[in-house]
Amino acid sequence: MSKKVFVGVDGCGAGWFAVFLIAENEKNCEWKIELFPKFSFLIDFLKKEYEQVDFLILIDIPIGLKSRGNGERLSDLGARRILKARKSSIFPVPCREAVYAGSYEKACKVNKELAGKSISKQAWNIVPKIRDVDSFLIENEIFREKVKEVAPEICFQALTGLPMEYSKKSLEGFLERIKALRTVCQFTDEIVEAAISKYRRKEVAKDDILDALAAAITAKMGCEYGFEYVPWQPETDSEGLKIQMVYCIQKSTGV
Repeated sequence: MSKKVFVGVDGCGAGWFAVFLIAENEKNCEWKIELFPKFSFLIDFLKKEYEQVDFLILIDIPIGLKSRGNGERLSDLGARRILKARKSSIFPVPCREAVYAGSYEKACKVNKELAGKSISKQAWNIVPKIRDVDSFLIENEIFREKVKEVAPEICFQALTGLPMEYSKKSLEGFLERIKALRTVCQFTDEIVEAAISKYRRKEVAKDDILDALAAAITAKMGCEYGFEYVPWQPETDSEGLKIQMVYCIQKSTGV
């Protein structure tokens, strides 16, 4: 394997928290953590720091939006079937017209008219981040195959073979997830401790750190051993974006 950069990204209070795993070959790997206010800044950083180096980004944000009452995304329906006990972590994604509405009230009205249901405050709270990635990928088609959607809870379940027992916001949830990451990444404690020391919790929460690391590990393992896809055949939205999540079942000792 030639040099490649695997990036796991999670939305956080200050924007986007990213874990970079820089692989020189199958045996040698380094890591870096960064915080970006906008998704395009992450891309600019990659182009500047790793010019001519291939990369893959796995990000915990919906990519590809349904339009005008076409039902839920098949990726979300499939993800809930996989997660079972933790299916509530996958919430319905607003339709494209609602995502670009000017207010929560208008978004609820538009989504109800076009998709048959209102939208949750939880979904509305991440709408600015959905717009951030969506608008970038619409305007920059060359990056579409380099940026893929991931659901961290599926990543953790794939690493352990079991759904996580506790909420990721609880101490027990933090401990069980970091334990899962340690089984596949020798840098887990270094990365987590560095991020906790470098950023304030209102900027980057502890679960943001673990979710981004899980995504980065999944990116590296998936490129080496193959990805699983939800659904296997992606839908395509009105802007040409694929609607599909990826994950990787643990097949080695990892990073």
